[in-house]
Amino acid sequence: MPKKLVLVCLINFLIAALMGLALRYTSIDPIPINYKFLTHGHSHVAMLGWVYLMLFTLIVHYFIKDKKQIYNRLFWLTEFAVIGMMISFPIQGYAAVSISFSTLHIFCSYYFAYLVWKHHNTSSIVTRHLLRTALVFMLLSTLGVWCLGPAVALLGSASAFYQIAIQFFLHFQFNGWFLIAVIAVFFHLLQIQDSKLFRLFYKTLILSIFLSLALPIHWYAPHSPLFWINAFGVILQLISFVLFFKLIVSKLNLVLKHNTKLSVHVYTFAIVCFGLKMGLQVLSLIPEISQSIYQHRNVVIGFIHLTLLGAISGFLLSFIIQSRLVTYTKGLYLGVYIFILGFVITELLLIIQGYKFHSGSGLIANYYLLLFLSSMLLPIGILSIVFNIYKTPSKAP
Repeated sequence: MPKKLVLVCLINFLIAALMGLALRYTSIDPIPINYKFLTHGHSHVAMLGWVYLMLFTLIVHYFIKDKKQIYNRLFWLTEFAVIGMMISFPIQGYAAVSISFSTLHIFCSYYFAYLVWKHHNTSSIVTRHLLRTALVFMLLSTLGVWCLGPAVALLGSASAFYQIAIQFFLHFQFNGWFLIAVIAVFFHLLQIQDSKLFRLFYKTLILSIFLSLALPIHWYAPHSPLFWINAFGVILQLISFVLFFKLIVSKLNLVLKHNTKLSVHVYTFAIVCFGLKMGLQVLSLIPEISQSIYQHRNVVIGFIHLTLLGAISGFLLSFIIQSRLVTYTKGLYLGVYIFILGFVITELLLIIQGYKFHSGSGLIANYYLLLFLSSMLLPIGILSIVFNIYKTPSKAP
């Protein structure tokens, strides 16, 4: 993988983590920032600067044999859009400048999808299906973005239409584009072959993604059929994870035997988070809990972080650590474990506090201070990985 591009992605990740840390600090001591605007900056840099661009780098590295210069130019144009959002969102929120940079990023993603569809070269039916499906979900998700303008003009930003458009975008970005692209790279590295088991996994996963969209729609437009549609989707998600585990278990043992203990631990972390993400959605089948999740922001943030920081970022970090970009020093081990520890503690705090809000039992003692201190571990861990890659001499691919 190109060292320079991976470092850019990780620095974006570091900046997103520092923005998140600033958001946590505002609960301890107010600082002169607009919380909502900084939240927009934090989420856009995390999703589009870290996950999107890291997937861009991985897809080009593994699936594009003829590394045309256009991909390098497109990467830097997309990073320019990310920097624009990084600066403009915390200053003005959704306004002319930030929307312009967001729009530029969307058009860059369209061109990227076109180029990859045209140039990708893989003999594996498995990775070809997954890669193309991920790109389709990426394109599909942006329909939610294009609906935001008409939603505001017709019904206002507080309308169900506006909120559902946002959920549409997030759902197909996280559960469609990001997750399936990560699985495509993972299956490529494991050399998973086409089989009846894979095809069953693929069909159940895709169908579950469409059906589980019913839950966020149900929050803003409550109708009983949506509850049952989501229930069927959640059951299919559980089945798809069982099939996923069956597909990887034999291959994973062989691959991990030839990798370091650190690689094994990070892969385990990512797979466990993926399983928890799938399993915890079962709780949405209980109406009281489903409504409580919607009402309590802590639980929503915890679930988003479980998906983005745990499952998706866990796999992305696994791919980086397994590459020739790192040197297996004590600093790298310590940095990765600090990141995982910070993630685990913040998740536990968010979930426990969400339960306490639901039960009406108040705040954890020093909750906001504990959340801030544990969140400090995330940028420290990321910075350690960045420093290790920077100091590692470039090696031939």
